[in-house]
Amino acid sequence: MPPKKAAAPEKKTLLGRPGNNLKIGIVGLPNVGKSTFFNALSNTDLGKAANFPYATINPEEARIPVPDARFDWLCDVYKPASKVPAFLTTIDIAGLTAGASTGAGLGNSFLSHVRAVDGIFQVVRAFDDAEVTHVEGDVDPLRDMEIIQTELRLKDIEWVEKHLDGLKKTGRSLGSSSLADKARKEEIATVEKIYNVLTVEQKDVRKADWGNKEIDVVNSLQLLTAKPVTYLVNLSEKDYARKKNKWLAKIKGWIDEHNTGDPLIPFSVSLEERLALIDDPKEKEEAQKEAGVQSALPKITTAGYASLDLIRYFTCGPDEVRAWTIRKGTKAPQAAGVIHSDFENKFVCGEIMSYDDLKEHGSENAVKAAGKLRQQGKPYEMNDGDIAYWKAGG
Repeated sequence: MPPKKAAAPEKKTLLGRPGNNLKIGIVGLPNVGKSTFFNALSNTDLGKAANFPYATINPEEARIPVPDARFDWLCDVYKPASKVPAFLTTIDIAGLTAGASTGAGLGNSFLSHVRAVDGIFQVVRAFDDAEVTHVEGDVDPLRDMEIIQTELRLKDIEWVEKHLDGLKKTGRSLGSSSLADKARKEEIATVEKIYNVLTVEQKDVRKADWGNKEIDVVNSLQLLTAKPVTYLVNLSEKDYARKKNKWLAKIKGWIDEHNTGDPLIPFSVSLEERLALIDDPKEKEEAQKEAGVQSALPKITTAGYASLDLIRYFTCGPDEVRAWTIRKGTKAPQAAGVIHSDFENKFVCGEIMSYDDLKEHGSENAVKAAGKLRQQGKPYEMNDGDIAYWKAGG
């Protein structure tokens, strides 16, 4: 008898809401540069940039094109009438203050807005400016990061306590025979583990190890500390240009100690604001050369998109080159369904080539001749940069 094939490792479920229509929120204390950053990122003045706390009360939303050299190359090759890149939906959220978890400031409203997004850009102020007041009196990024982590965690603890209390009340009568009772007991055990992570281990939920069944429970609770965080350190233009600031190493140390692996991107809101006012691309490039630095916005947008486990595939032709956003692990029928639900419901197959193969061979016909155009069925898991043509039944 031939030896049994080893079982394929279980595919890891992703933390967060399923789907591709995910949003990232800009979070931080008041007056750290959030709304000015949002305005520069979206090239609008939707965010109320002002020198007082709570200048932004209702969150503002913008769709930001995600830079991608592959998309640009495909547009050069196909010369389409329409070009549609991938987008990152970004939301400017009101400033948080100490005590937000108990309703201080705009606490409850702020935290409900954070709950509604899928990831966080945390803007941290590391610049001194006597004209821009700091809600805590002085500039101390480590204290500010501690405040935000504490407030998000406290709100999660309150949320989990309530949920656990409700589960335990209904769990007293559970038996051990039915599958439903066993599932409910497992859910209670997972929620107790979440509570333990937050209170005893004092860790953010996203930093604990979870099994797939546990992740389903974590996702159902929409916890604030389960959301991925990208730290954006707002420097003066001078510090950003010379790549030096007295706080940077300390901020990196804090992240390594408290939230290992979370990305940190230094940038300068004052530089980005100045560049955003220049419409002409050549003039903008000249201004960056003069300053001796490049805008960090493309890097920030790309990092935010990646933090949400988003990838894109392309559809290409003379009418349109378009990037379609999907989550990592999406199968072919669901990827096709992003274009139209009929493509998923009546899915037959996909003709798929990789971007790298097209770039190497130069044309679709050459890719086909090299045997690199593949027909893929329902089990196929999409890769970032796939170029797809879908076939669906009538």
